[in-house]
Amino acid sequence: MSLLLLNTGPIATIDNGDPTIPLTGSDMSDTETLTLPSGNGVFIENGIIKKIEQSDCLSNEFGSEDTKDLTVIDCNYQAIIPGFVDSHTHLLWDGDRSNEMQLRQQGLTYSDIANLGGGINKTVEFTRNAPLEKLLALGRNRIERAVNLGITTIECKSGYGLDIESEIKLLKASNILSGTSLVDIHSTWLGAHDIPKGVKAGDYVESLISEQLPAVVEQGYAKYCDVFCEPGWFTLEQTEDIVKAAKTYGFTPRLHVDEFVDGNGLQLAAELGAVSGDHVGHSSDEAREYATKSGTMQTFLPGTPYVLGHHLNSPLRRCVDNNWQFSLATDFNPNCQTLSIPFVGSLATHRLNLTPLEALVAVTRNPATTLLDSTNSLVPGSIREGGPADLLILNSQHIDAWCQMPGDNPIHHTIKSGLIL
Repeated sequence: MSLLLLNTGPIATIDNGDPTIPLTGSDMSDTETLTLPSGNGVFIENGIIKKIEQSDCLSNEFGSEDTKDLTVIDCNYQAIIPGFVDSHTHLLWDGDRSNEMQLRQQGLTYSDIANLGGGINKTVEFTRNAPLEKLLALGRNRIERAVNLGITTIECKSGYGLDIESEIKLLKASNILSGTSLVDIHSTWLGAHDIPKGVKAGDYVESLISEQLPAVVEQGYAKYCDVFCEPGWFTLEQTEDIVKAAKTYGFTPRLHVDEFVDGNGLQLAAELGAVSGDHVGHSSDEAREYATKSGTMQTFLPGTPYVLGHHLNSPLRRCVDNNWQFSLATDFNPNCQTLSIPFVGSLATHRLNLTPLEALVAVTRNPATTLLDSTNSLVPGSIREGGPADLLILNSQHIDAWCQMPGDNPIHHTIKSGLIL
Protein backbone atom coordinates (compact mmCIF):
# COMPACT_ATOMS: atom_id res chain seq x y z
CA MET A 1 0.00 0.00 0.00
CA SER A 2 1.27 3.46 -0.91
CA LEU A 3 0.52 6.87 0.54
CA LEU A 4 0.61 10.16 -1.35
CA LEU A 5 0.57 13.53 0.39
CA LEU A 6 -0.39 16.37 -1.91
CA ASN A 7 -0.51 20.15 -1.50
CA THR A 8 1.70 20.25 1.55
CA GLY A 9 2.47 23.38 3.44
CA PRO A 10 6.11 24.02 4.29
CA ILE A 11 8.02 20.84 5.14
CA ALA A 12 10.60 20.79 7.92
CA THR A 13 12.84 18.12 6.45
CA ILE A 14 15.62 18.58 9.06
CA ASP A 15 17.73 16.98 6.33
CA ASN A 16 21.28 18.25 6.11
CA GLY A 17 24.16 15.82 5.59
CA ASP A 18 24.49 12.46 7.31
CA PRO A 19 21.26 11.80 9.28
CA THR A 20 23.19 9.79 11.88
CA ILE A 21 25.08 12.94 12.94
CA PRO A 22 23.34 15.54 15.15
CA LEU A 23 23.07 19.18 14.20
CA THR A 24 24.60 21.91 16.34
CA GLY A 25 24.88 25.69 16.43
CA SER A 26 23.60 27.71 13.51
CA ASP A 27 22.90 24.53 11.52
CA MET A 28 19.89 24.00 13.81
CA SER A 29 18.20 27.16 12.56
CA ASP A 30 19.18 27.14 8.87
CA THR A 31 15.71 27.55 7.38
CA GLU A 32 16.98 27.45 3.81
CA THR A 33 18.59 24.04 4.30
CA LEU A 34 16.17 22.41 6.75
CA THR A 35 12.82 23.36 5.19
CA LEU A 36 10.99 23.24 1.89
CA PRO A 37 8.35 25.72 0.73
CA SER A 38 4.65 25.01 0.33
CA GLY A 39 3.29 23.22 -2.71
CA ASN A 40 5.24 19.98 -2.54
CA GLY A 41 4.10 16.39 -2.22
CA VAL A 42 5.48 13.24 -0.64
CA PHE A 43 5.13 9.76 -2.13
CA ILE A 44 5.53 6.88 0.33
CA GLU A 45 5.79 3.19 -0.50
CA ASN A 46 6.31 0.27 1.90
CA GLY A 47 7.00 2.67 4.74
CA ILE A 48 9.78 4.51 2.90
CA ILE A 49 9.74 8.01 1.43
CA LYS A 50 10.32 7.49 -2.27
CA LYS A 51 9.85 10.95 -3.72
CA ILE A 52 9.55 14.54 -2.55
CA GLU A 53 8.59 16.72 -5.50
CA GLN A 54 6.20 19.42 -6.60
CA SER A 55 2.66 18.33 -5.83
CA ASP A 56 1.52 18.65 -9.44
CA CYS A 57 4.29 16.37 -10.66
CA LEU A 58 3.40 13.65 -8.16
CA SER A 59 -0.34 13.85 -8.85
CA ASN A 60 0.36 13.56 -12.58
CA GLU A 61 2.52 10.49 -11.96
CA PHE A 62 0.46 8.66 -9.34
CA GLY A 63 -3.00 10.24 -9.51
CA SER A 64 -4.95 12.32 -7.03
CA GLU A 65 -7.67 9.85 -6.02
CA ASP A 66 -7.66 6.83 -3.71
CA THR A 67 -7.28 3.39 -5.33
CA LYS A 68 -6.97 -0.08 -3.86
CA ASP A 69 -3.20 0.39 -3.73
CA LEU A 70 -2.94 4.11 -3.00
CA THR A 71 -4.24 6.43 -0.29
CA VAL A 72 -4.16 10.13 -1.11
CA ILE A 73 -4.23 12.93 1.46
CA ASP A 74 -4.79 16.51 0.40
CA CYS A 75 -2.84 18.38 3.09
CA ASN A 76 -4.53 21.70 2.32
CA TYR A 77 -1.16 23.38 2.72
CA GLN A 78 -0.76 22.31 6.33
CA ALA A 79 2.85 22.08 7.51
CA ILE A 80 4.73 18.78 7.70
CA ILE A 81 7.41 17.90 10.26
CA PRO A 82 9.26 14.69 11.23
CA GLY A 83 7.75 12.37 13.83
CA PHE A 84 8.97 13.13 17.33
CA VAL A 85 11.71 10.99 18.90
CA ASP A 86 11.31 10.82 22.69
CA SER A 87 14.66 9.52 23.88
CA HIS A 88 14.04 9.53 27.66
CA THR A 89 10.89 8.03 29.23
CA HIS A 90 9.94 5.89 32.19
CA LEU A 91 6.93 4.51 30.35
CA LEU A 92 6.10 1.49 32.53
CA TRP A 93 5.11 1.73 36.20
CA ASP A 94 2.06 1.44 38.42
CA GLY A 95 0.81 3.54 41.34
CA ASP A 96 -0.02 7.16 42.04
CA ARG A 97 2.19 9.80 43.66
CA SER A 98 0.03 12.83 43.01
CA ASN A 99 0.03 13.65 46.74
CA GLU A 100 3.72 14.57 46.52
CA MET A 101 2.76 17.92 45.02
CA GLN A 102 1.55 19.09 48.41
CA LEU A 103 4.78 17.91 50.03
CA ARG A 104 6.86 19.91 47.56
CA GLN A 105 4.72 22.97 48.22
CA GLN A 106 5.48 22.52 51.92
CA GLY A 107 9.16 22.86 51.09
CA LEU A 108 10.24 19.22 51.02
CA THR A 109 12.92 18.33 48.47
CA TYR A 110 13.04 15.31 46.18
CA SER A 111 15.39 13.65 48.68
CA ASP A 112 13.15 14.54 51.64
CA ILE A 113 10.13 12.93 50.01
CA ALA A 114 12.14 9.81 49.20
CA ASN A 115 13.29 9.56 52.82
CA LEU A 116 9.65 9.75 53.96
CA GLY A 117 8.74 6.70 51.88
CA GLY A 118 7.69 8.49 48.71
CA GLY A 119 9.59 8.91 45.48
CA ILE A 120 10.92 6.05 43.40
CA ASN A 121 10.57 3.39 46.10
CA LYS A 122 6.86 4.09 46.51
CA THR A 123 6.33 3.45 42.80
CA VAL A 124 8.51 0.35 43.11
CA GLU A 125 6.13 -1.14 45.66
CA PHE A 126 3.13 -0.71 43.37
CA THR A 127 4.99 -1.86 40.28
CA ARG A 128 6.31 -5.02 41.88
CA ASN A 129 2.75 -6.00 42.75
CA ALA A 130 1.37 -5.20 39.29
CA PRO A 131 0.84 -8.25 37.05
CA LEU A 132 2.31 -8.20 33.57
CA GLU A 133 -1.09 -7.72 31.95
CA LYS A 134 -1.73 -4.55 33.94
CA LEU A 135 1.63 -3.11 32.92
CA LEU A 136 0.86 -3.93 29.30
CA ALA A 137 -2.52 -2.21 29.55
CA LEU A 138 -0.90 0.86 31.08
CA GLY A 139 1.78 0.82 28.39
CA ARG A 140 -0.73 0.56 25.54
CA ASN A 141 -2.71 3.49 26.91
CA ARG A 142 0.40 5.63 27.25
CA ILE A 143 1.67 4.73 23.79
CA GLU A 144 -1.69 5.70 22.31
CA ARG A 145 -1.41 9.07 24.04
CA ALA A 146 2.15 9.47 22.78
CA VAL A 147 1.15 8.67 19.20
CA ASN A 148 -1.69 11.18 19.30
CA LEU A 149 0.88 13.78 20.36
CA GLY A 150 3.20 12.93 17.48
CA ILE A 151 5.74 10.51 18.99
CA THR A 152 6.80 7.83 16.50
CA THR A 153 9.97 6.60 18.25
CA ILE A 154 10.31 6.22 22.01
CA GLU A 155 12.85 5.02 24.57
CA CYS A 156 11.45 2.99 27.48
CA LYS A 157 13.35 2.42 30.75
CA SER A 158 12.81 -0.16 33.43
CA GLY A 159 13.80 0.97 36.93
CA TYR A 160 10.67 0.62 39.03
CA GLY A 161 11.31 -3.00 39.93
CA LEU A 162 14.75 -2.93 41.60
CA ASP A 163 14.89 -6.70 41.86
CA ILE A 164 15.56 -9.35 39.23
CA GLU A 165 12.01 -10.59 38.79
CA SER A 166 10.41 -7.15 38.60
CA GLU A 167 13.04 -5.58 36.35
CA ILE A 168 12.72 -8.45 33.90
CA LYS A 169 8.93 -8.13 34.07
CA LEU A 170 9.21 -4.47 33.05
CA LEU A 171 11.63 -5.22 30.23
CA LYS A 172 9.42 -8.08 29.05
CA ALA A 173 6.45 -5.73 28.96
CA SER A 174 8.48 -3.24 26.94
CA ASN A 175 9.51 -6.00 24.55
CA ILE A 176 5.93 -7.20 24.07
CA LEU A 177 4.76 -3.66 23.42
CA SER A 178 7.58 -3.20 20.93
CA GLY A 179 6.36 -6.24 19.01
CA THR A 180 2.71 -5.19 18.96
CA SER A 181 2.94 -1.41 18.61
CA LEU A 182 3.49 0.51 15.41
CA VAL A 183 5.91 2.92 17.10
CA ASP A 184 9.56 2.03 17.54
CA ILE A 185 10.35 1.24 21.20
CA HIS A 186 13.93 1.07 22.48
CA SER A 187 14.38 -0.66 25.85
CA THR A 188 16.81 0.44 28.56
CA TRP A 189 17.72 -1.48 31.72
CA LEU A 190 17.68 0.92 34.68
CA GLY A 191 18.13 -1.46 37.59
CA ALA A 192 20.32 1.23 39.16
CA HIS A 193 17.45 3.71 39.57
CA ASP A 194 17.48 3.71 43.38
CA ILE A 195 18.57 1.57 46.32
CA PRO A 196 15.78 -0.79 47.44
CA LYS A 197 14.47 -0.41 50.98
CA GLY A 198 16.47 -2.32 53.56
CA VAL A 199 19.41 -2.98 51.24
CA LYS A 200 22.87 -1.47 51.62
CA ALA A 201 24.08 0.46 48.60
CA GLY A 202 27.25 -1.57 48.20
CA ASP A 203 25.35 -4.85 48.42
CA TYR A 204 22.83 -3.69 45.83
CA VAL A 205 25.53 -2.59 43.40
CA GLU A 206 27.18 -5.98 43.77
CA SER A 207 23.89 -7.77 43.12
CA LEU A 208 23.22 -5.57 40.09
CA ILE A 209 26.51 -6.59 38.54
CA SER A 210 26.66 -10.24 39.55
CA GLU A 211 22.97 -11.24 39.47
CA GLN A 212 20.55 -8.78 37.88
CA LEU A 213 22.69 -7.82 34.88
CA PRO A 214 23.38 -11.43 33.77
CA ALA A 215 19.67 -12.24 34.14
CA VAL A 216 18.72 -9.24 31.99
CA VAL A 217 21.31 -10.22 29.40
CA GLU A 218 19.94 -13.75 29.27
CA GLN A 219 16.44 -12.48 28.46
CA GLY A 220 17.75 -10.25 25.66
CA TYR A 221 15.13 -7.56 26.10
CA ALA A 222 17.32 -4.48 26.58
CA LYS A 223 19.88 -2.74 24.40
CA TYR A 224 20.87 0.14 26.69
CA CYS A 225 21.83 0.49 30.35
CA ASP A 226 21.25 3.47 32.62
CA VAL A 227 22.24 4.58 36.12
CA PHE A 228 20.81 7.38 38.28
CA CYS A 229 24.19 8.96 38.95
CA GLU A 230 23.47 11.65 41.53
CA PRO A 231 24.67 12.40 45.08
CA GLY A 232 22.37 10.45 47.40
CA TRP A 233 21.74 7.75 44.82
CA PHE A 234 24.63 6.16 42.90
CA THR A 235 28.14 7.54 43.16
CA LEU A 236 30.52 8.13 40.28
CA GLU A 237 32.49 5.04 41.27
CA GLN A 238 29.39 2.85 41.51
CA THR A 239 28.12 4.17 38.20
CA GLU A 240 31.42 3.41 36.53
CA ASP A 241 31.46 -0.13 37.92
CA ILE A 242 27.90 -0.84 36.72
CA VAL A 243 28.41 0.67 33.27
CA LYS A 244 31.72 -1.08 32.66
CA ALA A 245 30.15 -4.40 33.63
CA ALA A 246 27.19 -3.78 31.34
CA LYS A 247 29.43 -2.80 28.44
CA THR A 248 31.16 -6.19 28.60
CA TYR A 249 27.78 -7.63 27.58
CA GLY A 250 27.37 -5.16 24.73
CA PHE A 251 25.05 -2.67 26.43
CA THR A 252 25.26 0.98 25.39
CA PRO A 253 25.11 3.45 28.32
CA ARG A 254 22.76 6.42 28.57
CA LEU A 255 22.90 8.00 32.03
CA HIS A 256 20.93 10.21 34.46
CA VAL A 257 23.44 12.87 35.55
CA ASP A 258 23.74 16.30 37.17
CA GLU A 259 20.02 16.77 37.78
CA PHE A 260 20.27 18.49 41.16
CA VAL A 261 23.94 19.49 41.42
CA ASP A 262 27.06 19.34 39.29
CA GLY A 263 28.32 15.95 40.39
CA ASN A 264 30.68 15.52 37.40
CA GLY A 265 28.19 13.06 35.99
CA LEU A 266 28.22 14.37 32.42
CA GLN A 267 32.00 14.24 32.43
CA LEU A 268 31.83 10.60 33.52
CA ALA A 269 29.16 9.80 30.93
CA ALA A 270 31.44 11.11 28.18
CA GLU A 271 34.43 9.22 29.56
CA LEU A 272 32.38 6.00 29.58
CA GLY A 273 31.22 6.47 25.99
CA ALA A 274 27.56 7.04 26.85
CA VAL A 275 25.38 7.99 23.91
CA SER A 276 23.61 10.49 26.15
CA GLY A 277 23.83 12.17 29.53
CA ASP A 278 20.32 13.14 30.60
CA HIS A 279 18.97 15.94 32.82
CA VAL A 280 22.38 17.76 32.82
CA GLY A 281 20.84 20.90 34.27
CA HIS A 282 23.86 21.63 36.46
CA SER A 283 26.74 20.30 34.37
CA SER A 284 29.79 22.51 33.87
CA ASP A 285 30.60 24.19 30.59
CA GLU A 286 33.80 22.17 30.47
CA ALA A 287 31.81 18.93 30.71
CA ARG A 288 29.41 20.10 28.01
CA GLU A 289 32.31 20.84 25.69
CA TYR A 290 33.94 17.50 26.45
CA ALA A 291 30.67 15.62 25.94
CA THR A 292 30.20 17.10 22.48
CA LYS A 293 33.77 16.26 21.48
CA SER A 294 33.26 12.72 22.81
CA GLY A 295 29.95 12.19 20.99
CA THR A 296 27.79 12.14 24.13
CA MET A 297 24.45 13.89 23.66
CA GLN A 298 23.19 16.23 26.35
CA THR A 299 19.48 15.49 26.81
CA PHE A 300 17.57 18.19 28.64
CA LEU A 301 14.27 17.35 30.30
CA PRO A 302 12.63 20.70 31.08
CA GLY A 303 9.31 19.17 32.06
CA THR A 304 10.91 17.76 35.21
CA PRO A 305 12.11 21.00 36.83
CA TYR A 306 8.80 22.52 35.73
CA VAL A 307 6.70 20.01 37.70
CA LEU A 308 9.13 20.06 40.63
CA GLY A 309 8.77 23.83 40.90
CA HIS A 310 12.42 24.49 40.09
CA HIS A 311 13.71 27.32 37.95
CA LEU A 312 13.87 26.58 34.23
CA ASN A 313 17.53 27.40 33.75
CA SER A 314 18.70 24.80 31.23
CA PRO A 315 21.38 26.54 29.14
CA LEU A 316 19.88 25.73 25.75
CA ARG A 317 20.86 29.05 24.22
CA ARG A 318 24.44 28.59 25.39
CA CYS A 319 24.47 25.15 23.84
CA VAL A 320 23.52 26.62 20.47
CA ASP A 321 26.00 29.48 20.79
CA ASN A 322 28.85 27.09 21.69
CA ASN A 323 28.00 24.37 19.15
CA TRP A 324 27.29 21.84 21.91
CA GLN A 325 25.05 19.01 20.77
CA PHE A 326 21.83 18.53 22.73
CA SER A 327 18.35 17.01 22.63
CA LEU A 328 15.07 17.45 24.45
CA ALA A 329 12.78 14.72 25.82
CA THR A 330 9.71 14.34 28.07
CA ASP A 331 11.07 12.29 31.02
CA PHE A 332 7.59 10.80 31.39
CA ASN A 333 7.46 9.35 34.94
CA PRO A 334 5.18 9.30 38.01
CA ASN A 335 6.15 12.91 38.85
CA CYS A 336 6.26 14.29 35.32
CA GLN A 337 3.26 12.68 33.68
CA THR A 338 3.48 14.24 30.24
CA LEU A 339 4.07 12.53 26.92
CA SER A 340 3.71 15.83 25.09
CA ILE A 341 6.76 16.74 23.09
CA PRO A 342 4.86 19.87 21.94
CA PHE A 343 4.70 20.94 25.60
CA VAL A 344 8.44 20.37 25.96
CA GLY A 345 8.90 22.48 22.83
CA SER A 346 6.76 25.19 24.36
CA LEU A 347 8.99 25.31 27.44
CA ALA A 348 12.07 25.44 25.21
CA THR A 349 10.75 28.29 23.09
CA HIS A 350 8.57 30.28 25.50
CA ARG A 351 10.91 30.02 28.49
CA LEU A 352 14.37 28.90 27.35
CA ASN A 353 14.93 31.08 24.30
CA LEU A 354 15.18 28.50 21.52
CA THR A 355 13.65 29.18 18.14
CA PRO A 356 10.92 26.72 17.11
CA LEU A 357 13.18 25.22 14.42
CA GLU A 358 16.08 24.74 16.85
CA ALA A 359 13.72 23.06 19.30
CA LEU A 360 12.34 20.86 16.52
CA VAL A 361 15.83 19.62 15.67
CA ALA A 362 16.25 18.79 19.38
CA VAL A 363 13.17 16.52 19.44
CA THR A 364 13.66 14.81 16.08
CA ARG A 365 17.02 14.42 14.39
CA ASN A 366 19.31 14.89 17.39
CA PRO A 367 17.69 12.33 19.73
CA ALA A 368 17.36 9.91 16.81
CA THR A 369 21.16 9.77 16.57
CA THR A 370 21.24 8.26 20.10
CA LEU A 371 18.84 5.46 19.15
CA LEU A 372 20.47 4.10 16.02
CA ASP A 373 19.79 0.60 14.76
CA SER A 374 22.16 -1.34 12.55
CA THR A 375 20.25 -0.13 9.47
CA ASN A 376 21.33 3.48 9.52
CA SER A 377 19.44 4.27 6.32
CA LEU A 378 16.23 3.97 8.35
CA VAL A 379 17.26 6.33 11.13
CA PRO A 380 14.26 8.54 11.94
CA GLY A 381 14.24 12.23 12.77
CA SER A 382 14.27 13.75 9.29
CA ILE A 383 12.18 13.73 6.12
CA ARG A 384 14.25 12.60 3.14
CA GLU A 385 14.03 10.35 0.12
CA GLY A 386 15.05 6.84 1.16
CA GLY A 387 14.27 7.53 4.82
CA PRO A 388 11.48 6.15 7.00
CA ALA A 389 8.05 7.69 6.49
CA ASP A 390 7.65 8.94 10.06
CA LEU A 391 6.07 12.37 9.79
CA LEU A 392 3.38 14.63 11.19
CA ILE A 393 0.79 16.83 9.54
CA LEU A 394 0.13 19.89 11.69
CA ASN A 395 -3.06 21.80 12.34
CA SER A 396 -1.40 24.87 10.87
CA GLN A 397 0.20 26.21 7.73
CA HIS A 398 3.27 27.18 9.77
CA ILE A 399 6.05 24.86 10.94
CA ASP A 400 6.49 26.88 14.12
CA ALA A 401 3.00 25.90 15.28
CA TRP A 402 4.28 22.52 16.48
CA CYS A 403 5.33 24.04 19.82
CA GLN A 404 3.03 27.05 20.11
CA MET A 405 -0.08 25.41 21.58
CA PRO A 406 0.74 24.64 25.24
CA GLY A 407 -2.04 22.55 26.71
CA ASP A 408 -3.41 21.65 23.28
CA ASN A 409 -2.40 19.28 20.49
CA PRO A 410 -1.01 20.75 17.25
CA ILE A 411 -0.93 17.37 15.46
CA HIS A 412 -3.54 16.69 12.76
CA HIS A 413 -2.18 13.30 11.61
CA THR A 414 0.60 11.06 12.89
CA ILE A 415 2.12 8.88 10.16
CA LYS A 416 4.45 6.03 11.13
CA SER A 417 6.19 3.89 8.51
CA GLY A 418 3.70 5.19 5.96
CA LEU A 419 0.65 4.28 8.05
CA ILE A 420 -1.82 6.85 9.33
CA LEU A 421 -2.15 6.17 13.06
